Amino acid sequence: MLLLAARALRCLLCALSCAWLHQTGAAASRLKSSSLPIQSEREALPSKGLSGCSFGGRFYSLEDTWHPDLGEPFGVMHCVRCHCEPQKGRRGKVFGKVNCKNVKQDCPDPDCVDPILLPGHCCKTCPKGVKIDSRLDGFEYFHETGKDKDDDLHKSYNDRSYLSSEELGPGESRTDFVAVLTGVTDSWLPTSNGVTRARFSLTRTSLAFSVTYQRMSRPSKIVLLDADGTTAFEYSVPKGPSDMICGVWKNLAKPLMRRLQSELMRISMTAAGGRGDVEGKIIKHRALFAETFSSTLTSEEENSGTGGLAMLTLSDTENNLHFILVLQGLIKHRGTEPQLVPIRVQLVYRHHVLREIRANVTSHDPDFAEVLTDLNSRELFWLSRGQLEIAVATEGQDPRQISGFITGRKSCDTIQSVMSSGDALTPGKTGGVGSAIFNLHDNGTLDYQVQVAGLSGEFVGLTIELKPRRRNKRSVLYDLTADYNKAAGRASGSWSRLEARHIHMLLQNELFINVATAHGQEGELRGQIRALLYSGLEAPRHELPTPLAGHFVSPPVRTGASGHAWVSVDQACHLHYEIVVAGLSKADDLTVNAHLHGLAEIGEIDDSSATHKRLLTGFFGSQAQGVLKDISAELLQHLDQGTAFIQVSTKTNPRGEIRGRVHVPNSCERGATATELDGVFAKDPEELKKDPHTCFFENQHRAHGARWTPNYDKCFSCSCRKRTVICDPVICPPLTCPRTLQPGDQCCPICDESKEPTEAALLPERVDEHPEGCYFEGDQKMHAPGTTWHPFVPPFGFIKCAVCTCKGSSGEVHCEKVTCPLLTCSHPVRRSPSDCCKECPEEERTPAGPEHGDMMQADGPRNCKFGKSFYQNSDNWHPWVPLVGEMKCINCWCDHGVTKCQRKQCPVLTCSGIARREAACCPECLDSKEEDDVMMMMKAPDKRLSWGH
Repeated sequence: MLLLAARALRCLLCALSCAWLHQTGAAASRLKSSSLPIQSEREALPSKGLSGCSFGGRFYSLEDTWHPDLGEPFGVMHCVRCHCEPQKGRRGKVFGKVNCKNVKQDCPDPDCVDPILLPGHCCKTCPKGVKIDSRLDGFEYFHETGKDKDDDLHKSYNDRSYLSSEELGPGESRTDFVAVLTGVTDSWLPTSNGVTRARFSLTRTSLAFSVTYQRMSRPSKIVLLDADGTTAFEYSVPKGPSDMICGVWKNLAKPLMRRLQSELMRISMTAAGGRGDVEGKIIKHRALFAETFSSTLTSEEENSGTGGLAMLTLSDTENNLHFILVLQGLIKHRGTEPQLVPIRVQLVYRHHVLREIRANVTSHDPDFAEVLTDLNSRELFWLSRGQLEIAVATEGQDPRQISGFITGRKSCDTIQSVMSSGDALTPGKTGGVGSAIFNLHDNGTLDYQVQVAGLSGEFVGLTIELKPRRRNKRSVLYDLTADYNKAAGRASGSWSRLEARHIHMLLQNELFINVATAHGQEGELRGQIRALLYSGLEAPRHELPTPLAGHFVSPPVRTGASGHAWVSVDQACHLHYEIVVAGLSKADDLTVNAHLHGLAEIGEIDDSSATHKRLLTGFFGSQAQGVLKDISAELLQHLDQGTAFIQVSTKTNPRGEIRGRVHVPNSCERGATATELDGVFAKDPEELKKDPHTCFFENQHRAHGARWTPNYDKCFSCSCRKRTVICDPVICPPLTCPRTLQPGDQCCPICDESKEPTEAALLPERVDEHPEGCYFEGDQKMHAPGTTWHPFVPPFGFIKCAVCTCKGSSGEVHCEKVTCPLLTCSHPVRRSPSDCCKECPEEERTPAGPEHGDMMQADGPRNCKFGKSFYQNSDNWHPWVPLVGEMKCINCWCDHGVTKCQRKQCPVLTCSGIARREAACCPECLDSKEEDDVMMMMKAPDKRLSWGH
């Protein structure tokens, strides 16, 4: 256990050190990044080709989040959250990097005088009454109960990672799942009235989900549960006015994918305030691939725990409405034998029954499928306007009913189209592009935005069409020409007369959009209107994307391909992008690369600016998404000014097939002024807490742009950049004086002018500029051939027990340990704590006091090193953990070079109500009133609720 604890603590310290020393922006242009002496643990991955992070002897998938368990006596650090961040190597390989942060500063201030800290929680809560601060609704740590330590807490979708193409190519598949969530009925708490429908799409190792809910407040948390009830994935729902929740679970492990395919997983949602839980089983269903209309069925009865889902679709040729019902809680299970239960299904318009079907379903399999034949024109009209209602009721002694309105299928996917000349009815290569996005409302109204560029002739018409029944015979559904602005090349408006058949075809990807010109009367550009699967990236899909065309390449390329791209920059200055291309031939599609370029100035279309060229991704198929993190300051400036562009190159046109100019306003590289830097610490602490760009470091809030020397090492300089703390080692300037000394309160040595050199050997080797030499990663300097120096290794500083030498013009650095001379005196001393070797004291000097030797000293017994501090034998101290601070409830001591730690022994409590107060090491018994209040506040139907310590 001690070994595991040491390993976990070492991993946490390593992760925190890496987070402090993380280089962004201009640091990407350095020759090499500094190498830490402590590296992340590298263990065999659990399955071949799976990327992730190793931490404390456990493997975590990319995007996993967890609270580190340091073992006894430290335990689980509930106020520290670690995240396995995806990183992309030089060769495009994705790997994981552990990043840990203190989340205690996110705790809201409790609205009471004497808050308490419940076991297993990070934030203090009020024991009196059941009133909870509304700001806690979206805070996942408040709702987190004492779960098993092995549970993995997963981040939202908005934590920042790499995705390759989501387009289904050869050998790939997509599996759809659905779940109906209703109130939990096996709890003593009141059952929720809410009903939720969750739709899932599994592609590769990503599970995208779209969730809609009714008769309940906006959920605060979504949890996917494994077969044994443990948490497999957790998503904190962002606050917002929409009744749609979108998210992605990335990098599913293969065992979880198998359990998902076997329908062994469940989904649970917690409403705001921790009340009104709903839960349901995730299943595959044969009706999902054809569903174009849907209805969520709810009950008017309070605390019924009943609900359902109706999935509907129209026949391809006839006006028949097929539907399948998935019912939850409506049919009561009595006994072990299946029973037939009579039900009544009605199609209702404004309380008038239009159609009615009676049938029997079994209590063990309550799903029901049927067809409503030959819908008349009025019924089809009401269906397209979302005015038809489907009601399901049981018959007998205990009749129950659920009902809901039928609307077009809802999801987080984007309905869009890329128009190209290669996809026209008469294919061509004009270099033009068209781009369109659509939004379907519940009442059947379709909003559209269209943009066109690079046409070879005068614009003539813009239409939405069916697939032609005969070659070159167009079937126009709707003419958008009147809404087209020729000067802007755009059209926007609403189509309010969609028929039910048109909605069905739209959601089945059976409609097209066509642009006609004087040179192409039947259509110069054409594209299929299709849904783009939700990817979870922060790309503004509600806005028109950047068009990509051969017309924008320099020089212009006459190609049949075109595309569009959504690009955005988040608060962390990471660039999110999604690219969709169309019209590529199969030969061109074999090798496709997307590059992001920065132009030297506006209007200069020249590839000479190769220093600002970044490869986004290589992809097969027609789609690619991803995140670019280490963006240069020049490229961010070009994005802000609108002088950057995205280019897609192919095997046929390696210098660019299609291109589009990108304008993404951002403030990433607008540094703080001198006045701002002078005043960053003068701000009121409460104002700093409210500032979204504030950094929290060493238990202090720092303003954006602030710089300071950290407490853990005076040889580092830290700065705050939009909630990210960056700590760089201080690079000391080279000294030309013959003798130097190291002041105790300074990082860099200074010239010693008090003594004259006695021997030429005392002269240090001067490092002059030389065309050849050695680059040392520690100090990030070039050293001339033949020079020697003590290596600088962050975060430990100068290691005087080693000497490095630059071996001639080969550029090889050779470092070796210093050999200390044998001493004849009985009481050698170390004149300076940083000295490597001890010396015999002079006769007039008294031996030095207690030693605080460095771990890398070459002689004498080694004492204890904990974190960045050194301790003598028998020393006692409270450990200090980065991001957490001093842990006063744990005592450590040095036992002959071995650090031992023990948590303060707490008495065994026999009471039922236990809580821990602020600054107290041991839990205490609550009085009867406090116990009742806390139990009322924390009541929840979660069977795994634990008050354990």
